[in-house]
Amino acid sequence: MKCPACSYNETKVIDSRLNTDGTSVRRRRECLKCQKRFTTYEYVEQVPLMIVKRDGRRQPFDRKKIISGLIKACEKRPVSIDKMEEVTSEVERNIQKKFDREVESKDVGELIMEKLAGIDEVAYVRFASVYRQFRDVNQFMSELKGMLDKEKSKT
Repeated sequence: MKCPACSYNETKVIDSRLNTDGTSVRRRRECLKCQKRFTTYEYVEQVPLMIVKRDGRRQPFDRKKIISGLIKACEKRPVSIDKMEEVTSEVERNIQKKFDREVESKDVGELIMEKLAGIDEVAYVRFASVYRQFRDVNQFMSELKGMLDKEKSKT
């Protein structure tokens, strides 16, 4: 494993553990040259899953894109990167279970929003505003009203 700090090719594994659902292995490593520590994740390689975009284009599923979107939505919010990783893993697992080889991007977005709604409402609204491409304040207010109605029905 190449060190991300100095690119040296030899590292040692300090700690290995399964994630909570047992689908990946988290490894803490240390570079033998510069002693920088970093984390790697090992996943079982699945059948390649293709995302069908709104315009019909297809591209490979990339969990980094989900993490990137979550980081933007959760900026300055009390949501840890570990929680974002957990959400990403749950979404990926759900997609692998429900879909064979292709999934529409709207289904992925809906799964992410479903998870975010239970974690942080502000992050949810931020994600929804980009994902649903709100064009004006009325669409934004409609989404907020839907959230408030759900809250009222819970009590």
